[in-house]
Amino acid sequence: MKVVEGSGRSVEEAVEEVLRVLGVSRDRVEIEVLEEPSRGLFGILGGRPARVRVAVKETAADRARDFLERIVRAMGVEAQIAIKENEHDLNIGLEGQNLGILIGRRGETLNALQYLVNVAVNKNQKERKRIFLDVEGYRKKREDTLVSLANKLAEKAKRRGRSVVLEPMNPQERRIIHTTLRGRDDIYTFSEGEDPFRKIIIAPRK
Repeated sequence: MKVVEGSGRSVEEAVEEVLRVLGVSRDRVEIEVLEEPSRGLFGILGGRPARVRVAVKETAADRARDFLERIVRAMGVEAQIAIKENEHDLNIGLEGQNLGILIGRRGETLNALQYLVNVAVNKNQKERKRIFLDVEGYRKKREDTLVSLANKLAEKAKRRGRSVVLEPMNPQERRIIHTTLRGRDDIYTFSEGEDPFRKIIIAPRK
């Protein structure tokens, strides 16, 4: 949390000066009055200015960026971090060279990082944010792959008249499979098992 002290002829003047230095609006800071101004003898001699301490409030985006920057440094890679924030969510994208280490096999490292960022950002917070993390557009590429896979295996299940069992997937990826095949009248999908080994079954309708 960035903290700056300032002074002025009045508390308001001191606060405005610090806000100008910080380049932030009043709603993003916490203000502590260290000393009220005094006019001194006859209003001329020995007067003291107002002194304030202004602390910039740390946002969810600030906490997420700080956490990810430390993780990326520790893993020995360089990445640009872009964050889009709305009332309920943070969508974070990392771009750079050789970031495959942040994705891992079939996104396992990426999913673990997303979980850790959610924990770090929301710890001890009254208002929680859902955080979605992506690296070099991997999520979209993976989604396209899963949509193609779902349609291909659905046709296989229909053609053979037998159920097809997919490999274990996380909830987000299972949702993509279910959504892709929802509404078909020739096959249906359901899940079996417990996370992290929960699988989707694509079954033909009899």
